[in-house]
Amino acid sequence: MNPSVLVSWGELFDKITILEIKSERLSAEAARTNVRRELEQLLPAAAEIEAKNPKLAFLKTALKRVNEKLWDIEDDIRAKEAAQSFDAEFVALARSVYHRNDERGRIKGEINAALNSDLTEEKQYTRY
Repeated sequence: MNPSVLVSWGELFDKITILEIKSERLSAEAARTNVRRELEQLLPAAAEIEAKNPKLAFLKTALKRVNEKLWDIEDDIRAKEAAQSFDAEFVALARSVYHRNDERGRIKGEINAALNSDLTEEKQYTRY
């Protein structure tokens, strides 16, 4: 049994794009199978609204690109960590995480606005 919870449209599309990336990048077949099973549960919830809103394809693609960048950054940071290489590149990578997450949040907000989502994500951080 699994929980059924309400989320914003932006959160749903974020989850879908992350699962798509995992299905493309995870090396273990068992893990990919689990990811595909979860993705298959979420896609129907998004399909009808996607078909009715042409702007959504652009926003979903942009969100997936940001999530792909975040995946790559995390891989690079972990490689630096494993090598104990805490140089300027490590710092730049670490800083890029919150820049990309800000971009991700902006796109999720645009999705929520485009679809008049009843739920939205709110964040508050110290400005940089």
